[in-house]
Amino acid sequence: MNVDNCPRCGKIFVKNYKDVCPACIKDIEQQYEACYHFLRENRKANLQELHEGTKVSYKQIIKFIKEGRISIYDMPNMTYPCEVCGTMIREHTMCDSCRKRLVSDIHHTMSDDRLAQDKNNGGFNIQDRLKNRLN
Repeated sequence: MNVDNCPRCGKIFVKNYKDVCPACIKDIEQQYEACYHFLRENRKANLQELHEGTKVSYKQIIKFIKEGRISIYDMPNMTYPCEVCGTMIREHTMCDSCRKRLVSDIHHTMSDDRLAQDKNNGGFNIQDRLKNRLN
């Protein structure tokens, strides 16, 4: 039997398909229902209004959105913060500027690695020494 402590409440529980205990699963579902019913009545609500109207935490509301349980497609004012800079966005996990900066940093790092490899090609290579030893 695989048991663990619930990360939300700390109780010991038998692990299941979720990573939280059954009581917390029930609580999360009640929070989802509250958000769902609030948004059915208030399509133009934003994150702040949803939080105030349901008393569900921002973190949990954002988790519902990212999991796809709350669709913001028909909700023009619903946005959530970029995970890097906090700019309000409507899709993905990062805003466009953070995504561009990440791609740029990756390309820069890759080009630095290529330059370092080119410099090493003129120097000593352990594979060449092993080939010479075997011959």
